[in-house]
Amino acid sequence: MSSGFIPLSTANSLLTELEETLKGGSSEKRVETLRRVTDLFLNEADRLNDQQIGVFDDVLSHLIQRIETRALVQLSTTLAPVGNAPIEVINRLARHSEITVAGPVLSTSSRLSENDLVEIAKSHSQGHLLAIAGRASLTEVVTDVLAERGDRQVAHKLAKNSGARFSDAGFATLVRKSETDESLAEQLALRLDIPLQLLRQLLLRATDVVRSRLLAAASPENREQIQQALASIATEIGLKASAPRDYTIAEGLVQKLNRQGKLNEAVLAGFAQERQYEEMVATLALFCGAPVETIERLIKNVRNDGVILACKAAKLTWPTVVAIMKARHAYHSISEDELTIAKESFLELSQASAQRTLRFMQVQQAAKTG
Repeated sequence: MSSGFIPLSTANSLLTELEETLKGGSSEKRVETLRRVTDLFLNEADRLNDQQIGVFDDVLSHLIQRIETRALVQLSTTLAPVGNAPIEVINRLARHSEITVAGPVLSTSSRLSENDLVEIAKSHSQGHLLAIAGRASLTEVVTDVLAERGDRQVAHKLAKNSGARFSDAGFATLVRKSETDESLAEQLALRLDIPLQLLRQLLLRATDVVRSRLLAAASPENREQIQQALASIATEIGLKASAPRDYTIAEGLVQKLNRQGKLNEAVLAGFAQERQYEEMVATLALFCGAPVETIERLIKNVRNDGVILACKAAKLTWPTVVAIMKARHAYHSISEDELTIAKESFLELSQASAQRTLRFMQVQQAAKTG
């Protein structure tokens, strides 16, 4: 039975073989030496002290500098789960440019410190970040970097990783990225640790279909939190939708821009994209030649028909219509299916018909108030 110490003769033999191999050995000889040294380490790993592990670290570190990728992949896979693997070797493998080499260590090795992971996440490829994102546990310091630098795959893997902890800033970064990614939004909303205010942000933008899927997939604890957030959102939306708006300043600005010849469709689209609701409505009213009250009523209608009518009467192009429709859904995102149906209606409606209908509505409104 081993005493836990590498015999001096074995150590000397290793170092002599290493020196000869590095001086003139073939590629096959280097790989064979690497295999022998690795096997010896694994056979003795649970009985080695730090000094002895240091010997293996030194030998392997010299070897891997001149070893082909295939052998390094095998070494990485072999050493990744070993709790006392040589630290220098693990760090070299983790920083290797080939993700097939770095991946096993980045995903599994407990020998990488938080600082190691942060440094690699800040400077290496998306493949390296993806491997780190799958680790069994991740601290906030690491996930902050992964959330900021990571691409869509990294974000999704992080959101699904129950062992990852996030700071408020890290969560906020992922929520921002989910604005154009419904699947990511769903994954984030199902996390028990997401701050309530960020959950509300996710649900505010979610379509009814996504909200239904979330409730169906949620655990009992999640479901209660999601239902509370939805109830709060419904109240907020109702208050904002029914609250009277003052268009005096917006109308003044729009009329001034119009007199200066600076008011056009691009400006209207900008108001919509920036969620400048009063300016958007006032501009659309001016383009339609209709009172602000009439256009506001069409914008606030639950159905999209009124918005389509006003936009067609104003001679707008479809991209601007989309911006306006998204702006009116500021507290509840509009789905791609809804936009497809709306586009068909917009294209089928003639400008003359839209303007005629809008004039008829104004006459009716004037008769009621007259």
